[in-house]
Order: sequence, then C-alpha cells, then structure tokens
Amino acid sequence: MRRVQHKGQGKDKDKLALKTLSTGFFGGLIWGSVAAIAGFLNFTSVTPKSFFLRSWLVVEWTDKWIGEVISILLLGIVSIIWAFIYYAVLKKFEGVFPGVVTGVVLWFIVFGLLQALFHNIKPFYQLDSDTILTTVCLFVLYSVFVGYSISFAYHQHINEKN
Repeated sequence: MRRVQHKGQGKDKDKLALKTLSTGFFGGLIWGSVAAIAGFLNFTSVTPKSFFLRSWLVVEWTDKWIGEVISILLLGIVSIIWAFIYYAVLKKFEGVFPGVVTGVVLWFIVFGLLQALFHNIKPFYQLDSDTILTTVCLFVLYSVFVGYSISFAYHQHINEKN
C-alpha cells in the first residue's frame, strides 16, 4: 500500500523537527547556564563541567570559565538528543506533569545509572542535600521546559492542520 503525501506535509514535519532541535539546544544552553550560576553561588557542587570535561580531562583550563562554557555548549548538543527522545515518546502528553516526571527520571538516570561514567562526582547518596535539591530542581525545570515546549509545538501543529 502506498502512502499519499499531501502537499506541504513534509515541510510541516521539517518545521516541527527544527522546533524540537532548537528547543533541545536552547534548553540545554539556558538550564546549563543556570546550573553553572548555581555552582558559582555554591548551591551545588555539580555543574555541567563536572559531567562533560572534568570526568575525562584533568587539566587546569577545564576548571576555569572556558571549561564551563564548552561544557554548556556540549550540554546543548546532548540536549538535542533528549528533545528528540521526548518528541518520539511523550509529545502527545499535555501539561507540566510529564516534564516533572521525566525530569526526576532523568536525574535518577544521570546520578544513578550513569554515575560510573562520571568518576569525579560522588554517588548521589554521598552528595550534600543542597546539591541534591538543586540538581533535582534544575533537571525538573529543564525537562518541563523541553517537554512543554515540544508538546505545545506538536499540539499547535495538529490544531493548524484541522
């Protein structure tokens, strides 16, 4: 059976994919920057450079501002992957709640399952309460931003078609 593609349907999907890509990238930039500021203000001992650079490189420049900037950019790129996963699995769910749940799940994945990859970060049960609370909140806010934006764009796209 052959699919009939209506005129402009491919363009609409490309537009939605571009929105998902930009949402993921800018979500990573924005919330990575907030995490870096939270680390600077001593709300958390874990910042983006803790994951992306300090786990594999132990050189002086990774502990300076340039290391944080590079890590935030890398976080933006990795966030694109998360945005497309969210789009593929959860785009139909409306509201904030799916973002809250995925933020907590993502936190447990990063600090629980993937902790072995980040040897310079203590296991979550050894982290101080400020770091745990701050990082959980940042992951939830990040995931709500990405999830709500993707869901909103998807439902707006569906409503425009009807």
